[in-house]
Amino acid sequence: MVAIAGDPLTGLKRAHCTFIHLTIFVAVLSLGPVPARAASKHSGRAARVQTGLDVLESQKFAPLRGKHIGLITNHTGLDSQGRSTVDLLSHAPGVQLIALFSPEHGLAGRNDEKISSSNDPVTGLPVHSLYGETLRPTDEMLKGIDTLVFDVQDAGVRFYTYTTTMAYCMEEAAKHNIAFFVLDRPNPLGGQIVEGPMLDADKTSFVGYFPLPVRYGLTIGELAQLFNAENHIGADLHVITMKNWHRNYFFESTGLKWIPPSPNLRTTKGSILYPGIEILQNAGVSVGRGTETPFEELGAPWLNGDDVAVALNERHLPGLHFAAKPFIPIVGLYSGQRCGGVAIRITDRAAVRSIRTGIEIAAILLKLDPKQFDPEKLLLLMGNSDTIRQLQSGTPPEEIVASWSTALTAFDQIRRKYFLYK
Repeated sequence: MVAIAGDPLTGLKRAHCTFIHLTIFVAVLSLGPVPARAASKHSGRAARVQTGLDVLESQKFAPLRGKHIGLITNHTGLDSQGRSTVDLLSHAPGVQLIALFSPEHGLAGRNDEKISSSNDPVTGLPVHSLYGETLRPTDEMLKGIDTLVFDVQDAGVRFYTYTTTMAYCMEEAAKHNIAFFVLDRPNPLGGQIVEGPMLDADKTSFVGYFPLPVRYGLTIGELAQLFNAENHIGADLHVITMKNWHRNYFFESTGLKWIPPSPNLRTTKGSILYPGIEILQNAGVSVGRGTETPFEELGAPWLNGDDVAVALNERHLPGLHFAAKPFIPIVGLYSGQRCGGVAIRITDRAAVRSIRTGIEIAAILLKLDPKQFDPEKLLLLMGNSDTIRQLQSGTPPEEIVASWSTALTAFDQIRRKYFLYK
């Protein structure tokens, strides 16, 4: 069963289905020292879901034997025992690991700025940054490689840059006749709900590779299949599928340990809210970066937290409660300044609709602080001009959400062609 969040007959009635996650990919507050490939200890029993990496191990790496591999990964590339993809492939029999490639935030997942290429201190292999001088592998970086392997945990959100990095690497693989393997991982937001406006075709960028809704409800492997076919990449694509993952799973349902995919996406609660809260930052709203709970609160020096919390609670948004909570970010937007703030508490994660929440907040801020809040600045991540025009004209949020319905229904029919799981 799928719920389309823009469909008044489906998305608004099926509150038991998962909603959207909060967006933004750029992180400002470091989590502190974390080993590049920390081997997180699990409780001893195997995780309910086996990731693509776990499955590859069970196959004794047979699909990669005899290949010269470039590995695109970061700190999230761990198996169920906390062993890194780098270490596993560097010791796998018959596999020759040639080079490493890192996405935004780097191999250790701690950086919030452009990153230079380097060498891995453990293996001695080159680490080519794909968030520095180049956003895609160069001809020089791909020398001696006949297979690229992608193993990165994403956020299930259109503007999260890891998916664009994957797509750019697929494009280069196709140009160089290099095979491309995706070791599949769970979509933290599940695989049932699609939500938010579609990306306008003329607004593709590093934070919007292909026309998708903000929340697209596919695993990274399913998304790779969609990109490959619908964007006519034509890569020699292979997806190592998971075992025991189901479309109705939140990340907590998987039995896997949550590893923050980027410095500020620290909790599964934050990941649920992220898609709708992150869009607000470009319009001058702190989304909690520089606090203990990014994406679980928002504010600004000009914002009256009491008024905003009252207005939001009057909207009776499913699964959420709002409370005034001032805060002072220690880094990032409004660093060191006292912000009138609002804390967001999730009461029913399955009922939350994050993009709807972001639209509701934007409408309230525009009404209460029209001189401070400019909805035009939401366009970069929202990616849909009509949605911004409706906000500016005062269209009620529920009508804005309903206006996405037709496009989301069409997209849902397309994405189903690439399902690998029930």
